[in-house]
Amino acid sequence: MRPKKHETTGSGDLFRAQLDQIINMRHELVQLAGKIDWDFIDGEIAPLYSDSGRPGIATRFVIGLFLLKHIYGLSDEGACERWVYDPYFQHFTGEEFFQHEFPHERSDLSHWRKRLGNKLELLLAESLRVAHESGALRTKDLARVTVDTTVQPKNITFPTDAKLLHAAIKGLTRLARKHGVRLRQSYLRIAKRAAMMAGRYAHAKQFNRHRRQLRVLRTRLGRLIRDIRRKIAGYADLEAAFVWPLARADQIRSQQQRQRGWKLYSFHAPEVECIGKGKASAPYEFGVKASVVTTNARAPGGQFVLHARALPGNPYDGHTLGAVIEATERLTGRAIERAYVDKGYRGHHTPNPRRVFMSGQKRGVFGRIKRELRRRSAIEAVIGHMKAEGHLGRCYLKGRAILRVVLLALFQTFAIRLALKPAF
Repeated sequence: MRPKKHETTGSGDLFRAQLDQIINMRHELVQLAGKIDWDFIDGEIAPLYSDSGRPGIATRFVIGLFLLKHIYGLSDEGACERWVYDPYFQHFTGEEFFQHEFPHERSDLSHWRKRLGNKLELLLAESLRVAHESGALRTKDLARVTVDTTVQPKNITFPTDAKLLHAAIKGLTRLARKHGVRLRQSYLRIAKRAAMMAGRYAHAKQFNRHRRQLRVLRTRLGRLIRDIRRKIAGYADLEAAFVWPLARADQIRSQQQRQRGWKLYSFHAPEVECIGKGKASAPYEFGVKASVVTTNARAPGGQFVLHARALPGNPYDGHTLGAVIEATERLTGRAIERAYVDKGYRGHHTPNPRRVFMSGQKRGVFGRIKRELRRRSAIEAVIGHMKAEGHLGRCYLKGRAILRVVLLALFQTFAIRLALKPAF
């Protein structure tokens, strides 16, 4: 059921302290709370609720806590813990009096991330509106943009064959124990030692012994898969619970190190992809590709992120440019006159290819266009800041759909952080 609108009494309380009497009303979070159109956000999120049931949590509380989490780079638990002792956090989420206990469950943030889905684009538009209102972003800054892609790594270890086989054995054994499937043998002790010795033999360049330990792991995993399939045959509920774990285990057991085509890089996070960006420090990264659009020129508040999109499947950069430019224009309401990209976008598919300029391009590059093309590399610093200070450096949340929500929330709060600069 749709949550009730947030209302304040406006009257004092003999036994509780009003927040506006104990905090600095010129603080950046207080001013930001006054600039955000909470009624607009509440109206856009209302269709996500049904007409019956228990009333939901106030929209301002959850969205406010969600923004604070990404502005200060906190985990879900850290944001909830800080809310209890930080009066500015409580004022930002709509509280009138200081509270000594967190009024909801930490898991509510996880449920809200799944509920929001595509609605976070509206929040990104609202953050850009706040930037316009505060003078940190001008309309003319939206006409010329820089587009680039990066990788948001998932929280997984480097996937070697031994690690993946060992993880599959542990995962199937854990699931069998959970559902009460009695195994003939779990192979946990043997698999742990075989994975450890495989790593040692590979480090010592004793590859024949290394391959022998891999054969031990593959054999034990195969036995475990066949044992589980025999035990769950005829039980529909167990077959449904084991269908995806067994499919992942089969894939890990059959795949080879240098095979072509799709591979599984994590037993618990099958959405992970191997992406090579040509970096000397990190030849391969394991996560999801993300597209980032920023202003080309530095606005009064800084270089703003105008659009962000997760690109599952590791598509070619040039094939995504047309859709990214169209989505950016729809979000900002301003036609893009010129877009600047790197050489990874060769062969791009855009409706107007003459307005796209590539680094190293000579034809048609002169005067102001040449100066703006030199600023293309400034987007790398923006991405670096978001990886170092935000949550772009590593995603700890599970699932493919959640990656897009995390990216949009991260770039939205980056825009809000820049919007606050001119006032201070």
